[in-house]
Parts: sequence; structure tokens; C-alpha cells
Amino acid sequence: LCAAVPLKDMKLLDVKLGQLPTWLAMRDFTPGGIVGALRRGYDRYYNKYINVKKGGLGGISMVLAGYVVVSYIWSYSHL
Repeated sequence: LCAAVPLKDMKLLDVKLGQLPTWLAMRDFTPGGIVGALRRGYDRYYNKYINVKKGGLGGISMVLAGYVVVSYIWSYSHL
């Protein structure tokens, strides 16, 4: 059997709806915590799509598509 993972260490997708307020209360919303979360997200993205042995266009095309969407939204402010 697997050992139970503490609620603080669970990923968002593993948290049940009733546990969500408690899980959110355990998050670190200080500037350092937010920067750390952004850094971890960037590192996960980089290691999954960019820093691979057999490269592809997946990661770079996702960044390019995101840039196109954001620039389109900025150009048309009524959206």
C-alpha cells in the first residue's frame, strides 16, 4: 500500500473539492513563495519540453502560440 501524502504536499489535481479551502490556506502567498512557484513551473516546463534528448517542436511551438494569443489580445482591447 502507498503511504498517504500530506495535504500540504499534494498537487492541485490530486486535491478533492472538499479539501480545496484547506489546501489553499496552506499555500505560501508571500512574494518569495510566488516566485518559487513560478520558478518550479518554469523548471518543469523546461525539463519536459525544451531540455530533452530527442528534441521536437512541441515546447517552442507552445511558447509561440502563447505569444500569438497574448499579442492578439493586447492588439484588440475589446476582447
